[in-house]
Amino acid sequence: MRPIESILRNFVELHPDDAARAIEALDTAESVRLLKTLPTPFAARLIERLSPHRAAPLLEQLEPDRVRDLLEKLSARTGALVLKNLGDEKRDVVMGGLPERNARWLRELAEYPPETAGGMMDPKVVSFPLDLTVQQAAAAIRRAPREALHYLYVTKRDGELVGVLTMRDLLLAKPQQPIEPLVRRPIVSVPATMERDEVVDLMTERRFLALPVVDSENKLVGVVKHDTAMEAQQLEAFEDLQKMTGAGGDEQALSPVTTVVKRRLPWLLVNLVTAFMAAAVVGLFENVIAQVTALAVLLPVVAGQGGNTGSQSLAVVMRGIALREFGPGKGKAVVFKELMGGVFNGLGVAIVTSLAVFLWYQSLGLAGVIGGAMVVNMAAAALSGAVIPMALKAVGRDPAQSASIFLTTVTDIIGFGAFLGFAMVMMPWLPKG
Repeated sequence: MRPIESILRNFVELHPDDAARAIEALDTAESVRLLKTLPTPFAARLIERLSPHRAAPLLEQLEPDRVRDLLEKLSARTGALVLKNLGDEKRDVVMGGLPERNARWLRELAEYPPETAGGMMDPKVVSFPLDLTVQQAAAAIRRAPREALHYLYVTKRDGELVGVLTMRDLLLAKPQQPIEPLVRRPIVSVPATMERDEVVDLMTERRFLALPVVDSENKLVGVVKHDTAMEAQQLEAFEDLQKMTGAGGDEQALSPVTTVVKRRLPWLLVNLVTAFMAAAVVGLFENVIAQVTALAVLLPVVAGQGGNTGSQSLAVVMRGIALREFGPGKGKAVVFKELMGGVFNGLGVAIVTSLAVFLWYQSLGLAGVIGGAMVVNMAAAALSGAVIPMALKAVGRDPAQSASIFLTTVTDIIGFGAFLGFAMVMMPWLPKG
């Protein structure tokens, strides 16, 4: 083995996450060359840690036999995601040479969207027929692959999930006793179509190490493991954070430029339209600004405080929705709480701001204008930060999807309108020029 190959192998073995990041920073040709020098187990550790859209182009350049060997070492879930990103021709060639059982698993996983229980599950799960004896069940456990044993699931002969066995009951039973009386039922399971966030909530609530996944006929098709659910929870949190700003939920740091443009440009154009709406509000008061130039200086202060207040409210309500901290009928209480918080915070900020403006411009009128605008804008911003995600959820949309863009629009329009409207009313008491 050449020294460079030995160093690379040790790097992957000891620091696989760092190695994956290093591979992603290279161009495709160089990454493929390095993958070819690694033994299959080490290459699979790298592929497991790459994003599917980054791993797929690398596998496109490898021989089909090499890809099949890598798929045998990857988790079924990762393998299915990578296959979905392969070209049709390459995918068909690779799948055609896989053992039928493995190919069936991968095809089934690829059919489920990644944000469902079916897309999260591991299809390699061991179950035991209901008509076994205790002795036969114990022998089956010894023969089963250790990595596929999560709980002792029991099914009918056609695969329908019946219940679960505990190891304690099995060990204390007589060898020739049938296991059917020992089966605990009903069992908590999730349909393959259940949304990812619901699966995570259920697993967190029940503190299970794994949840069985069933199809429409209640047949056991896989299992969602605890670590997979926790990874999904973290991924969903990051996706929501990105969506709030108009970026794609599936976008990553090294996503292709085409993905960046496709995911972001539509919302940037929406943001442009909303910016013109706010500018139009300012345009209605051009004469006022022309007479009192201090208003132009203070406009960003009003808009900035409104934006910060709305973002705080939005973050708290988004957390409440994601973690189900409030159920149906509690939305009004949350909205009222945020509104009152905005009003009282607005009063506090208004006092400080008015004092600062008075010391700066020596004008009670200007201090009163910005104080009144601050209270109105911060109250409206807090209210909007609570209402916008709830409204999106009520109409069946993702409450995180570009919520901050809509929030900015509301706070800018109301903030500018309130500030300049108060200024128009208070014109006789404002400093000219």
